Amino acid sequence: MSGNNCTAVTEFIILGLTDDPTLRIVLFVIFMGVYVVTLFGNLSIILLIRSSSKLHTPMYLFLSNLAFVDIGYSSSVTPVMLKNYLWDTISVPFGGCMAQICCATVFGTTESFLLAVMAYDRYMAICSPLLYFTNMSTRVCTLLLIISYIGGCVNAWTFIGCLLNRSFCGPNKISHFFCDYSPLLELSQAQDDLAEILTAASAGTVVVITVLTIVISYAYIVFSVLKLRSTEGRSKAFSTCTSHLTAVTLFYGTTTFIYVMPKSSYTTDENKVVSVFYTVMIPMLNPLIYSLRNNEVKGALRKLMSMKSSVS
Repeated sequence: MSGNNCTAVTEFIILGLTDDPTLRIVLFVIFMGVYVVTLFGNLSIILLIRSSSKLHTPMYLFLSNLAFVDIGYSSSVTPVMLKNYLWDTISVPFGGCMAQICCATVFGTTESFLLAVMAYDRYMAICSPLLYFTNMSTRVCTLLLIISYIGGCVNAWTFIGCLLNRSFCGPNKISHFFCDYSPLLELSQAQDDLAEILTAASAGTVVVITVLTIVISYAYIVFSVLKLRSTEGRSKAFSTCTSHLTAVTLFYGTTTFIYVMPKSSYTTDENKVVSVFYTVMIPMLNPLIYSLRNNEVKGALRKLMSMKSSVS
């Protein structure tokens, strides 16, 4: 959209993280390695769950979807970042910028819903073990996954809708390593705060719903575990939750900082650093967190490796 006295912007220039040529090469090598590990780790989780019959349970169904979302989340941002390290600046068409924001928001929001669903799954497994497979039937699991993806799409449409109702003319340089919402909003011509308020309310609603689900689920889990007389039983019950709690802490700590807090409360450089962590690093860390601390995943991996070695 454009006003009467301005020419609509048709492309945006991504400035990236740094102008230092040497640092660009170092960062390119680092983040290329991170991206390769992200793809390999998450694809391995998906393939391992599909190939191991012992992992065909609701918990690992959700984990495989989390791995898929992490691949999409990282892939919507990292390739543009890597390209920016090879050229001084890169230009992204207006439609491409909107598509990148849409994909990142869809996958990011879906991940928050999946983390909440996984907390609910742990609540059912620990608090109602005898009814677990009845309460978490295929139909229920499918419904929870559909809700997660729809929630991601709805939140993304709020962000994109606010941007499409803005005029962009004049400045088109984004001081970021990808088309993120806040830097793009600063380039728009409108002076009202509605776009900031609506998106903060939308993201805040997602955070409140998902965090409440997680907190309530774990409150019931703690009470149930404390009733167990066996120390071994308590340790085993808590061990199934530690990986998930680690992932939840990392994800919500960073995304809340960027999308719920007012943009006046942090600087552009802080935005960039935190954005690198939740868009690039967390998708790499999640498969490591869930594989290194999960005995069932490690057991299934050892079994798969032994089968391959015996065949060869």
